[in-house]
Amino acid sequence: MLAKRIIPCLDIKNGQTVKGTNFVNLREAGDPVELGKAYSDQGADELVYLDITASFEGRKTFTDLVKRIAAHISIPFTVGGGIHELSDVDRLLSAGADKVSINSSAIRNPKLIDEIAGHFGSQVCVVAIDARQTENGWKCYLNGGRVETDRYLFDWAKEANERGAGEILFTSMDHDGVKNGYANEALATLSNTLSIPVIASGGAGKKEHFKDTFIYGKADAALAASVFHFGEIQIPDLKSYLRAEGINVRI
Repeated sequence: MLAKRIIPCLDIKNGQTVKGTNFVNLREAGDPVELGKAYSDQGADELVYLDITASFEGRKTFTDLVKRIAAHISIPFTVGGGIHELSDVDRLLSAGADKVSINSSAIRNPKLIDEIAGHFGSQVCVVAIDARQTENGWKCYLNGGRVETDRYLFDWAKEANERGAGEILFTSMDHDGVKNGYANEALATLSNTLSIPVIASGGAGKKEHFKDTFIYGKADAALAASVFHFGEIQIPDLKSYLRAEGINVRI
């Protein structure tokens, strides 16, 4: 069985790492290159960097940041934000990123998934989905959770899978930053219906939450931010705990 992955996520705004709750109330969490290097040294399996306010100038600045990250860390990392066309993907991969994450642009133009997978390979294309539970089911949102769409989580994830996405990164907006655990029921449904890995995001507050999402949520990887950024959970401690609980992780 493949090892379960631990992935710190760094949201970038104006060149700094920030973290909020339910996608709002952002506070600064440190230098993204320094944090990334620290996580790499601590044994994180991968990193995700998201430019959460990607404008044209922001993307240019972000490219320079990606080059700096690539020069300092030794583990794979994914970048997202402001990716609308193949030239954006090419620019970020050339700067040193291993994968790209697309979210709003994929919902607006689903063929972008086919194009990225066709040109660069499925392994490069992570489709991120921000969703919130409504009376009618899990609805997908655009623009960092600001705009509700007519797309539903499970249908959209299945379509992304069929179009060539390499992974699904599912963030429950209801769980984001609340630290009460991941949306394991929805994650298990995704894992049972898709043929590609599912990354859990939103809700990590203690080590048990990681164990639960791997066991009950059937997630292939668990992503978290504030518990790592603010030192509440140390990655070596987390991995030792998971290994003792019978979860296959790289130590």
